[in-house]
Parts: sequence; C-alpha cells; structure tokens
Amino acid sequence: MCDFCKIARKELPAHIVYENENVIAFLDYDPIHEGHTLVCPKEHVDSIDKLSEEVVLDTMKAASKLVGAFREVYGNDSYGIMQNGGKCCDYGHAHFHIFPRYDNDGFGWVYPEGKSEYSEAIAEKIKEYI
Repeated sequence: MCDFCKIARKELPAHIVYENENVIAFLDYDPIHEGHTLVCPKEHVDSIDKLSEEVVLDTMKAASKLVGAFREVYGNDSYGIMQNGGKCCDYGHAHFHIFPRYDNDGFGWVYPEGKSEYSEAIAEKIKEYI
C-alpha cells in the first residue's frame, strides 16, 4: 500500500486540511510555498483518466476550495496547480499539487529543448479521441 493510501486510511500522520468520501487534501511535507497542499483521490490510481467523473469533480471542488482559502489566508489571487500522471506520477497515486503563488516567487516551468508542433492537425488528432 502506498503512503497516500495510508494517509487516506489514517495509518500515516498528515496535516489534513480537507476530506470527503472520495478525496483527501493534506499539506505537502516538502512545500514549494507555505500552504502547498496535495489533493488525492482516496482510490489508488496513477492517472485521472482512471477515476470516475464523480471523483474527478470532487478533486476539482477541493482544489477550488483551497484556492479560496489561500486568498483568505495569504491575501493574494495567485496559485499553481500541477499534476503528473501515468509513469510520471512520482508516488504511483494520482494527486494534485495546489499552492499559493507570489510575484517574482522564482517558480516556473522548465521546457525541454527543441520546438513542439502547434497546429490544427494536432488539435484534430486529440479531438478525435475525446
């Protein structure tokens, strides 16, 4: 059983900030900024496309609640949401990083070398499977 499953079952300690029957949200032990929270479905999957629509909606509702809480607690409207899935999912358990952002906070995306294609053909290819 993974650590996130153990946290959801209260077998490992965590600073839980939100929970319902489908998701649990707790402070990240290695935060980007104060308040950095992980929102995890309680079901052990490595990708959001493996979750029911209900659980995905509950996950996004929790994210929305956190963003509102950050506005009240930290007094700003900036935030980041990140999620890696499949083989890129660090712990093998789907989770979203939700954290406050600040002007000039130093956090940013790192793009790979080279240029990726941007075209209508790419959009059509993706739309075909949605």
